[in-house]
Amino acid sequence: MSNKRYVPEFKDEVVKQVVELGHSVQEVSERLGVSAHSAYKWVKAVKQDKSDTDQAELPTRPSRSSERLRYVNPMKPGDFG
Repeated sequence: MSNKRYVPEFKDEVVKQVVELGHSVQEVSERLGVSAHSAYKWVKAVKQDKSDTDQAELPTRPSRSSERLRYVNPMKPGDFG
């Protein structure tokens, strides 16, 4: 197991080749001399960050089922007291 450290720009290039250019992780890792395991970790981290950002940008809205429940069983003052 190697303790090589890679600069962020190198990691970004690996991720770009996989995510944006559509190359396989195996192909990119062999070509650039990095382990496939490291490349997969970098790609996964970027995809998680992107999905977290996408989720944060979505407006929150109650689901239809919770709207139906509220309509069917409306809460009245004093129900919890």
